[in-house]
Amino acid sequence: MAKLNVNGTMRDVDVEDDTPLLWVLREQLGLTGTKYGCGIAQCGACTVHIDGVPTRSCVRPVSSVAPNEKIVTIEGLSPDGSHPVQKAWAALDVPQCGYCQCGMIMAATALLKAKPQPSDADIDEAITNICRCGTYNRIRAAIKVVAQGGNTRSAALAIQHPDGSIT
Repeated sequence: MAKLNVNGTMRDVDVEDDTPLLWVLREQLGLTGTKYGCGIAQCGACTVHIDGVPTRSCVRPVSSVAPNEKIVTIEGLSPDGSHPVQKAWAALDVPQCGYCQCGMIMAATALLKAKPQPSDADIDEAITNICRCGTYNRIRAAIKVVAQGGNTRSAALAIQHPDGSIT
């Protein structure tokens, strides 16, 4: 039996010690925002925070997470999507298929916490997640929008939304 602090709640899970944290989150706890992508820690779709550090949960055995370590999933980042990074993602229409975006958002929030004004080099170094749709320019723009206080017009992407507004 493992004890995990997930999104601020202590949870007991009855799994084998070598079970990847990803499967515990998804299958045992029902937190399906964290996605399975590659299973070898390359794509980043499974990114969660453990004590604020972006961590690829598909290769992290549940036994390697201590009860005092705080795990935060996309569901724990903001239950209503009001986190500034989530708001920038939506405002700039970052996701296309959206599959990888929860992991991208988790990586971006960790970057912005560590470096509130990241350079392009900082973004390149921190955001190693893979997006098959290739929304990297919008991801970079959304990170910069958050760093600049949330003004989406500063991204200069000129996205016209269905309601006629332009971001």
